[in-house]
Amino acid sequence: MEEHARIKGVDLLGCGDFTHPKWNADIKQQLKEDDKGILWSNTGYPFLWQTEISLMYSQGGKGRRVHNLIFSPNGEVSHQIIEALGKKGRLDYDGRPIFGFSCIELIEMMRSISDKIEIIPAHCLTPWFGLFGSKSGFDSIKECFQEKTKFVHAVETGMSADPPMMWRLKEDINVVSFSDAHSYHTDKLGRECTIFDMKELSYESFLKSVRTGDGLDSTIETYPEYGKYHYDGHRLCGVSLSPKESLKLKGICPKCKKPLTIGVEYRIEELAKEPIGYKPEGAKPFIRILPLLEVIAIVLGKGLKTKTVSEVYNKFVKGRTEFDVLLRLGRDELIKLCDNEKLVDVILTSREGNLKLKPGYDGVYGKIIYNNEVSVEEPATVVENEQKSLSEY
Repeated sequence: MEEHARIKGVDLLGCGDFTHPKWNADIKQQLKEDDKGILWSNTGYPFLWQTEISLMYSQGGKGRRVHNLIFSPNGEVSHQIIEALGKKGRLDYDGRPIFGFSCIELIEMMRSISDKIEIIPAHCLTPWFGLFGSKSGFDSIKECFQEKTKFVHAVETGMSADPPMMWRLKEDINVVSFSDAHSYHTDKLGRECTIFDMKELSYESFLKSVRTGDGLDSTIETYPEYGKYHYDGHRLCGVSLSPKESLKLKGICPKCKKPLTIGVEYRIEELAKEPIGYKPEGAKPFIRILPLLEVIAIVLGKGLKTKTVSEVYNKFVKGRTEFDVLLRLGRDELIKLCDNEKLVDVILTSREGNLKLKPGYDGVYGKIIYNNEVSVEEPATVVENEQKSLSEY
C-alpha cells in the first residue's frame, strides 16, 4: 500500500479494515503509533486507523444496506471498537464485516466508546450499499440517522457521484472523497482522494477538517460517468439507459422485463432540490481525472495488466508521481515521456474537465469517448466543474 501510494502521490492512507483479526495483527506488527494518533511504517509513511462496515437492517418498513467508514483516534479506542463490534457478529469477513443493526445504533455504540470516533457514510449514492442508494438507501441523511444526524459531519461521494451532484441535494454536510480501494494497485488506490490543508499531521487535525470543513481544501474525483452505476441498466441484458429513457419504460428492462438497476444520475434527479448547475456558497473546489493506468489501457486498447501498458506507465512515473503526470506536466513534457499524441490529448482533456464518456451502468465501468471512436446513443452528461489552478496542487 505504501509503495503504490508513493507512486501515486498520495501522502496519507487509511490502514484498511483494522477490525479484521489477521489484518489487525499485521497493522500492529508493521506500524508504530505516535502520540498524535498516526501510524507510521518503518520507512516513514503515515496511516490513519480506519475500517469500513456494512449494515443490513430494516427501517421504515424497508430493507436497508449502508456502508460506513469508521475512523479511530488511536489503538486503544480501535481495540474497544473491535470488542464492541465483536459482540454483534463476525469480524473476519474479507472486504468488510456485516452487521444487522442500524446506522443510528452504530452512532450510539461508537459515541459510547469515544466522541473522537468519526463515522462517514461511504460511496453514498451507489444503488446497493449507499446512504442515498436507489435500492436500499434513504432519501435524506436525517431519515437515516434521525436524532443522531448531528453526529454525522461528512459523506463520501464514491466513484459514481461528485460534489455538484451532492450540492443539488442541499444537505448541510461536508463532502469528502476516498478511493474505496480493495487493491493496493495505483489504478484503484487514490483514484479518488481528499486534499487536506492541515497545520500538523495528527488525528485531531484530520477530525477538525472533516467536522468543520476548515482544512478540507478540495477533492480529486473520477468522472461520475466512469462509475459502475451512473446510468440505469441491466448488465446481463447489455441494456444501458439514460434516466429519461428508463422513465419512459417505467424502470423495466426492455429485454427481460424485470426492474432495471437504477443508477446515480436517476437517483439524483429523484432527490435533487436544486437544478443542474446549483452551487452553494462556500462550496469546495474539485478536479476530475481518471487513473493513469486505465487511461493508458483504454487508449492503447490493451489489458490493464499487460506488459505494454505497464511499460508506458513506468515511463511516465519514473522520477515523479502519477499525480505529477495527471495534474502538473505540460503537453511537451508528456509527449517526451510517451511519444503518443492521442494519449497525451486524453490526459490533458481529462485534466481540463472536458473528457466525454459512455456512462457506466449496473456494475459496468464507463468508457472514454475519443474522436467519436466509442459510439453511444446520447452524449454523456458532462457537468462543468470548478477547476483549481494546477499550480495549487
